[in-house]
Amino acid sequence: MNDKTVSAARQTLTDDVLGKVVRYARLPLCITDPTLPDNPIVYVNEAFTDLTGYRLEEIVGQNCRFLQGPDTTRESIDAVRNILLGRRVDTVEIVNYRKDGSRFLNALQLGPINDEDGNLIYFFGSQLDVSERRRLESEHRKLADDELLHRLRNIVNVMTAMVRLTAREEPTPAAFAKKVIDRLSALGAAHFDTIGRSDQHEVDFKTLIGPIIRAYTSATEEQIKLSGANPLISHRLVSPLTLALHELATNAVKHGALSTETGRVSLDIALLQAPARLRFVWQEIGGPEVTKSDRDSGSRIIQSLTRAVGGTLHYDWQSDGLIATAEFPMTAIGQD
Repeated sequence: MNDKTVSAARQTLTDDVLGKVVRYARLPLCITDPTLPDNPIVYVNEAFTDLTGYRLEEIVGQNCRFLQGPDTTRESIDAVRNILLGRRVDTVEIVNYRKDGSRFLNALQLGPINDEDGNLIYFFGSQLDVSERRRLESEHRKLADDELLHRLRNIVNVMTAMVRLTAREEPTPAAFAKKVIDRLSALGAAHFDTIGRSDQHEVDFKTLIGPIIRAYTSATEEQIKLSGANPLISHRLVSPLTLALHELATNAVKHGALSTETGRVSLDIALLQAPARLRFVWQEIGGPEVTKSDRDSGSRIIQSLTRAVGGTLHYDWQSDGLIATAEFPMTAIGQD
């Protein structure tokens, strides 16, 4: 576009046209005159009167402070004053009041209007009622915080049960301490990796098992091979699923397939219907010949936690490797 075209386009935007644009814009606008005492309002558009409930003759001639009220903060008033003194364009959220006394949170943008010589002649202000937006944001944050607190209570409950049951089974303080530390570490890794934002309610299975794979296998070898579905897991299932997989991996490192370089674990995940539930099958191959351990404190703990959410966990001690089958209801009953 050449300079002549631009010049012609500008000439079509007469003061009358620009005035109509401002007058009929749906964004509330006001203009004040700082050359007059107390910087009064000299113009508002119809959207401004609709927002505030005041008639035009009730507005013109007043300073904008007439919209302030009991909940208008000193900080917001000072922010407006500093923007005007600095003659810059900026936005302030300030509590204002309509004629009927109802309050609204005003996202007020204001700034200077200069003449062709750079002299200040007016200030403009545009108003946007963000009350509902902020209310919804606040409500959302509260729900997210409540959800996070609920999730943390569940984690603490799992930790308490785990410590109590481990204390019953481990014969020495050293063995008890090591087992608790290992289990809490696995549980913590899973939750810290998956809890994400406070509003995150679900995590996929691959993300959930990631810390366990990294902790118990070589980074260069796929000793634990995933197959099947990758469902989203409710936060209610994070603890029992993580601890079950941790116990299986721990046993495999000590006695099973993960205790040798040639050993492998296949982990198949499926979604079943009627009722909706998650099933995983943990199958070890390539490890030493398997014999069932006489000490099963870990399995009893996991069985207890699994039953608490309405799930089942079955161990099949085959000579060439353990096969463990678990099912968890997708609704995770019993955790609320």
